[in-house]
Amino acid sequence: MTTAFIGQPVSRVDGRQKVTGAATYAAEFNVPGQAHGAIVRSTVANGRIASIDSVAAEQASGVIAVLTHDNAPRLAYRAHKGAVDPGIGERLHVLQDDRVSHQGQPIALVIADNLEQAIHAAMLVRVTYVSEPGTTDISLVEPVLPTQEKTDQGEGPPPETRRGDPDGALAAAEMSIDQNYVIARENHNPLEMHATIAAWDGDRLTLWDKTQWVNNVADEIAAVFGIPAENIRVVSPFVGGAFGSGLRTWPHVTLAALGARVAGRPVKLMLSRREMYYSVGYRPHTVQRVALGASRDGRLAAIMHEGYQETSTYEEFSEALLNASRFLHSCPNVYTRHRIAPMNVHTPTYMRAPGEASGVFALESAMDELAVALNIDPVELRLRNEPEQDEFKKLPFSSRSTRECYRAAAERFGWSRRTPEPGSMRDGRWLIGWGMASATYPMNYAPASATARLLPDGTAEVMSAASDMGPGTWTSMTQVAAETLGLPIERVKFILGDTRLPRAPVHGGSMTMASVGSAVQAACRRAREEALARSGVNELGEAMRRFGQPIEASADVKPGDEAQRFSMHAFGAVFVEVAVDRDLGETRVRRIVGAYGAGRIVNPKMTRSQCIGGMIGGIGMALMEHSVVDARSGRVPNANLAEYAVPVHADAPPVMDVIFVEEHDPHVNPLGVKGVGEIAMVGVAPAIANAVFHATGKRIRELPVTPDKLL
Repeated sequence: MTTAFIGQPVSRVDGRQKVTGAATYAAEFNVPGQAHGAIVRSTVANGRIASIDSVAAEQASGVIAVLTHDNAPRLAYRAHKGAVDPGIGERLHVLQDDRVSHQGQPIALVIADNLEQAIHAAMLVRVTYVSEPGTTDISLVEPVLPTQEKTDQGEGPPPETRRGDPDGALAAAEMSIDQNYVIARENHNPLEMHATIAAWDGDRLTLWDKTQWVNNVADEIAAVFGIPAENIRVVSPFVGGAFGSGLRTWPHVTLAALGARVAGRPVKLMLSRREMYYSVGYRPHTVQRVALGASRDGRLAAIMHEGYQETSTYEEFSEALLNASRFLHSCPNVYTRHRIAPMNVHTPTYMRAPGEASGVFALESAMDELAVALNIDPVELRLRNEPEQDEFKKLPFSSRSTRECYRAAAERFGWSRRTPEPGSMRDGRWLIGWGMASATYPMNYAPASATARLLPDGTAEVMSAASDMGPGTWTSMTQVAAETLGLPIERVKFILGDTRLPRAPVHGGSMTMASVGSAVQAACRRAREEALARSGVNELGEAMRRFGQPIEASADVKPGDEAQRFSMHAFGAVFVEVAVDRDLGETRVRRIVGAYGAGRIVNPKMTRSQCIGGMIGGIGMALMEHSVVDARSGRVPNANLAEYAVPVHADAPPVMDVIFVEEHDPHVNPLGVKGVGEIAMVGVAPAIANAVFHATGKRIRELPVTPDKLL
């Protein structure tokens, strides 16, 4: 009987449910007697509401209520700052006053018997505004230092850091480059749009919600309504993609609960695709400056990396934009400065590989420009600047396999056959370019809890309130549990996505396996030891049958002092081949090879799938994704999948090769894992942009790289 499951390419245990339609997503938990909600949103970016005429809407067929700031119940909005909420500022208080701070802000909620009636009535609401000048063009904003540098990795270093004498070193460098890099706003576009069903039972509330963190939803809604979090149950077993949009608890969740309380019956509220662009965050528009100074033999003497990004007027959103530049390459003189640009927009949020994906684009594009200026191979330039330790934290790396990643990916890609001159490689009318970039993302590990229950029939149930938005949490946790218990995998059932289960951290930041996986391992080990001790036998299945009663054990895990002793990150290298039509400027990605040092790989099948997904996301970032913002009003005219381009199957390269460098890291967490969901996207966009330069000789420093920029 095989019980060694960690490291095996086990197929998804929930796969059959998903392909047969049995998996239940947030909007599919239809509750008897439920009504439907539709949101009326502002059409101005700044000002106040002068009047709302809802008479026609209230008289429309099937309408139960129309809520506005004039008649909505006052909500408590007690203080609450989850780990994913900006540290400075106050979240939007929906329907509590007449102020409008951004285009698309919820200003009314219509509740009706069915969805069509709700949408129709929402169109009948007439609103007049007293408009005020709004700030919706980032080029006209003077960026400021954030009050607090809080990112998805917690409170970080000061927004401005310096070591050595970067100004002097840059001025004295034998070779230098100094360029600006721009990334357009990107919106999350998961398959499943956000939805919430809210049902009250007296003073208790159940929410079926699309979320990456059920516990945070309960905590936030409890604070908003001024009730105990224990009175709120949040259910979210399946999440149809989120990429960060499901981290925070957005205003529509509050509106669903508010509508259900007023209507006296359950209310379902589902966002349209267009509404997603105004209400659940986005990767912010980013402007960066990178200056590098080096000796003629390619040794970095100075790194100066400054960047700023848009945020709302009511919250200071920051992401880890500059973190990688502080330690990725060895350099004695480094300066970083991170600023924010307050605007009349809704608050951005974390989007896959937040901060690193954007910051590494600028850094690795600049490294490629330096390699060209020095006439040094881009891989060799990075090898010459490989650090022995984290020079920012002055700590050793718990493990760092960057050299192995460069070597393995370059060899698989055939990098040695590259001719360095731009435009020198062709395939008929296509200009061929080869580019590469480094990748990194921190290992995150947060407190987590799990329970294991051994049943007399020889099966086991393992539970934690974790989420699964696609990476395979159901499956990987089942693997860890089965191996730890020594049971066949088909006899182990993992249960997640419910606040009634042991508390879990946010499902983001590549921390789920490190955190929840470690808790599952600890709970299962404890349950197994207890079963064997009680029964006096050495085989678990026999022990479970002999005892005759369920045996339950729980475990809580949390990080130790490892973060004070080591710098803990995953590292990687990405190599890309593009083909650019010399007449049309069309760019196609033909090959991607990525090599990653990411600690222990629990399931290589699903992990490879995660890396391929990250590569596809990187293609979108590099070549397609761009939320167009009308500078007059803050409106997003391409808030749809017809005009907001995302990669489809036809855009996927025929070759996407993933290599996992073997890495044993005893310091990061009990399982020795680092996570790949985020790092899989880091480095892809700069590798593509660098390949485009190699193909065409044109350096595009503003994403996405579209044909108009190449012609």
